[in-house]
Amino acid sequence: MTERFTQLAVGAVLVALAAGATATPPGFLGMGGAPIRNGDGQQAKKVQDWWPEVVDVSRLRDNAATGGDGFDYPAAFAALDLDEVKSDITAVLVDSKDWWPADYGTYAGLFIRLAWHAAGTYRSGDGRGGADGGQIRFEPLNSWPDNGNLDKARRLLWPVKQKYGSSLSWSDLIVLSGNVALESAGFKTFGFSGGRVDDMEPELVYWGPETKFLEQARFSDDGELEEPLGAVQMGLIYVNPEGPGGDPDILASAKRIRTTFGRMGMNDEETAALIVGGHTLGKAHGAAKASKCVGPEPAATGVESQGFGWKNKCGSGVGPDAITSGLEGAWTVTPAKWSNNYVQNLYAFEWQLTKSPNGAKQWIPKNENAKFVPDAFDPTKRHAPVMFTTDLALRYDAAYGAVTKRWLDEPGTMDEAFSRAWFKLTHRDLGPKSRYVGSEVPAEDMVWQDPLPAPAGKTINSRDVTKLKKAIRAKNIDSSDLVRAAWASAATFRDTDYRGGANGARVRLAPQNQWAVNDPATLGSVLTALEDVQSDFNARSRSRKVSMADLIVLAGGVGIEDAAERAGHDVTVPFVAGRVDASQAQTSVAGMAVLEPAADGFRNYYGKRARLSPADMLIDRADTLTLTVGETAVLVAGMRALNANADGSAHGVLTDRPGQLSNDFFVNLLDMSTEWQASGADDGVFVGTNRKDGAKRWTATEVDLVFGSNSELRAVAESYALNESEGQFVADFVDAWSKVMMLDRFELN
Repeated sequence: MTERFTQLAVGAVLVALAAGATATPPGFLGMGGAPIRNGDGQQAKKVQDWWPEVVDVSRLRDNAATGGDGFDYPAAFAALDLDEVKSDITAVLVDSKDWWPADYGTYAGLFIRLAWHAAGTYRSGDGRGGADGGQIRFEPLNSWPDNGNLDKARRLLWPVKQKYGSSLSWSDLIVLSGNVALESAGFKTFGFSGGRVDDMEPELVYWGPETKFLEQARFSDDGELEEPLGAVQMGLIYVNPEGPGGDPDILASAKRIRTTFGRMGMNDEETAALIVGGHTLGKAHGAAKASKCVGPEPAATGVESQGFGWKNKCGSGVGPDAITSGLEGAWTVTPAKWSNNYVQNLYAFEWQLTKSPNGAKQWIPKNENAKFVPDAFDPTKRHAPVMFTTDLALRYDAAYGAVTKRWLDEPGTMDEAFSRAWFKLTHRDLGPKSRYVGSEVPAEDMVWQDPLPAPAGKTINSRDVTKLKKAIRAKNIDSSDLVRAAWASAATFRDTDYRGGANGARVRLAPQNQWAVNDPATLGSVLTALEDVQSDFNARSRSRKVSMADLIVLAGGVGIEDAAERAGHDVTVPFVAGRVDASQAQTSVAGMAVLEPAADGFRNYYGKRARLSPADMLIDRADTLTLTVGETAVLVAGMRALNANADGSAHGVLTDRPGQLSNDFFVNLLDMSTEWQASGADDGVFVGTNRKDGAKRWTATEVDLVFGSNSELRAVAESYALNESEGQFVADFVDAWSKVMMLDRFELN
């Protein structure tokens, strides 16, 4: 967090050019995020470039390909000698280079910032961002103003990456370098897990509405930050250190800090700890006016630069002449050694507003003799400590002040808070603890990891499954209700941060059991009946026990099998036991609330919090479930045929035999004897009538009709609507359903 931004303006969608460069429009993106070019070098346009409102399913096409590069990073990392890797990183820390000299003889501050900014894009609202995947290597993050000069940090680490090859992913190396940097300064970290993968292409993420970096157009008239965004300006990781929009308003800055750190799941203590800890080591760089010295970011440079950006033409351009954020100075008397001096300085002085050599607003002590901070390169020089507007918020905001004042009186408590907050920051997007790898994985379970208990008994076998299916059927629960309950349990999964899913059966706990999309009353009755089945089975079984998590998924399969049988198809839905039940104590109500779907097109649900069109929200949700175009299509059509909409809605249930698993949705959607018109009474609802007599046949939503209007989705619909295709449709639905039910079974992947 030590370097915040430069004065560079760039395009907001993916890549653009630095201020002063020749302006050209950003490239049209292909499936991999790179411009599609013809053989003569001309850029090819996507459908959305001609017709922006056409639903883009390219992300679902991407899901059809193998993720990453197919390499087993966790297994490779587990085989590494972690002590040797850390020793090699430690050696890099003090191997100062002429082309990028180390402040105070160590790159500790630089590597801490690298790890922080790689992980700090994470946002809990949709799970996107974070260190996993190593996305900071790609545009736009690689060229974000806030990531200025981090291209140098990755080049410094290249020899370590080269030595260990694919066994050490970039994303693991970047986070580990931050831990090693802290430890080299005398700090005891909480732990580390490897196993992160390296993406091989940039992920297309909505980072905000602005058209240029450092613009701010993401707040409503009442000052609320647009969901699910975390940063307050385009191209920043968090907040502007000078204050909101550059205004050095300390209390207004505190409000922005609380919002943006809250969006990544941090409370007040964790937020304060990260800022204090992040500014205890290293310094900020703003030796001169950036607009006169600093060249374009990496994405806007020529091939001869080899990806190096922000070249500084003033002075030596590096070391004492370095310019990154435009702010200048260090916070502590020990910028290369861990201490409590940041908190001491925060309270020891009254602070006055000043400007860096770059002109950025920052604060120094009113006591002009308070010059005790060592120079980064000249041992004969001393400087006054600095604070940013965001730093002073930790003293003058009442809640933050209470935390930091306690740390002033009890220094060790700050170390503990930072160690935990840093671990959370750098591991939040890695997913549950079952995915952790390495000798430094902490034994303690944290509630933000969505912990799971050990199994209560031996896993049920195939004979038990047969008995349980019979017991479920004896309860005479409607098949549609069984399907809805199982989907509600499993479809919370999102591959952006590996949270959610059926394991743990948190659908029976707060807050999920009260989500409107889950039809709490119906869900409650299903769960009560299944709890009876569980209680009876577990009482009769000596060693093998069935969890509610397994039973909910198994019951969903029973509902599908029975619905398929009524339609004339004999199917068996695959089932793999082994799930366990989480407790309410293992489930953070606030932390789990972010998983509540704003929309779920599979259940034809569209809530007030939805920010995109219903069809686009469907694609977004399908993407987090790792579904392909075909899998998305069969699941929507099958859920409609099964009458599994939220709240029992009839929209899109295009069949005269609801509750039977058939391809009727596609058949009737494509029936040219039906004409569709927008309903005049219900917004977002369409009415299908008989072309001959105008009699009402069906109602549907945009999510339903897009499968007939979008040319790519219509092609899929047509393939399943053929008279010969119902059997294939049922088989494909079962496969897609089973995939969703197993998404969080990491131990089996």
